[in-house]
Amino acid sequence: MSGRWDKHDRDVEEFDRPRRRSRPRTKERPDYSHLPIARVVSVDRGRYRCLIGDRQVTAVRGRLIDRKGGVIVGDNVRLDGDVSGDEGTLSRIVEVLERTTMLRRSADDADSFERPIVANADQLFIVTALADPPPRMGMIDRILVAAYDARIEPVLCLTKADLASPKVLREAYEPLGVPILVTEPEADLTEIHEAIKDRVTVFVGHSGVGKSTLVNRLIPDANRATGEVSELTGKGRHTSTSAYAMELPGGGWLIDTPGVRSFGIMHVSPESIVGAFPDLAEIAEDCPRGCHHETGAVDCAFDDAVAAGRLAEARLASFRRMEAAFI
Repeated sequence: MSGRWDKHDRDVEEFDRPRRRSRPRTKERPDYSHLPIARVVSVDRGRYRCLIGDRQVTAVRGRLIDRKGGVIVGDNVRLDGDVSGDEGTLSRIVEVLERTTMLRRSADDADSFERPIVANADQLFIVTALADPPPRMGMIDRILVAAYDARIEPVLCLTKADLASPKVLREAYEPLGVPILVTEPEADLTEIHEAIKDRVTVFVGHSGVGKSTLVNRLIPDANRATGEVSELTGKGRHTSTSAYAMELPGGGWLIDTPGVRSFGIMHVSPESIVGAFPDLAEIAEDCPRGCHHETGAVDCAFDDAVAAGRLAEARLASFRRMEAAFI
């Protein structure tokens, strides 16, 4: 074999050499403004059910969408590809439109990782049973904190009023200005229908409080799974496994979420909660730097405001109890 270089070697070398890219890289993102907009109604194992009008389309997340909280129930998204909704077709989510709100929680107080729950809700129903299982004010307080942090209007919805009185919870939360709705099995739901009409309402609550039962009564064809409370533990089973958005017959949307047994708020700062109450925020300006406003706090302006008659004592007590969720 000759060691001389010849023309044939040159041709092979040029053939194997990687060619230069024909399309230069660019930082400009593609323009998707002409693509149809859909609402994400459910998420299941990497598949997103999206609604365009009355047509459901199955989609996957596009590669430019951030993996961390990239697409959640309630999002408005643009779809590329087949949006016919025919069986076996698959579209692609290429853009998530700007969110108006985002409800989040962490798994527990030792976990600072934020878990997005739903997007674009403007009202949050904290569904709580008055008995079986008994109400947990600590859980209510934490969900309230998350609602105020997300700037979503909270409503306390009390179920199973045939088993216990709502008096204690009314006294605890009415001073904060939280609307309270009370219902029981087979009761008329006109007041709740009016509250959720033309709103985007997310239902959140402890397992077993009757949340899915209430959803099925509000939307008869919702077919949300329901379950019983365990006699051994007094706790409910997780009957809803993922968030699901449903269009209301009279206008608006209802988003049902899985029952929760804990609601971490490690991602929330106490300062953001004071800002949700304009009257308290104004008084807090007179507090010393770093004041957490808890009972016994030195020179807390809230105590002075109560003494001067500028702030109701019941309102301050309710606020301090809720804020204790951070401790």
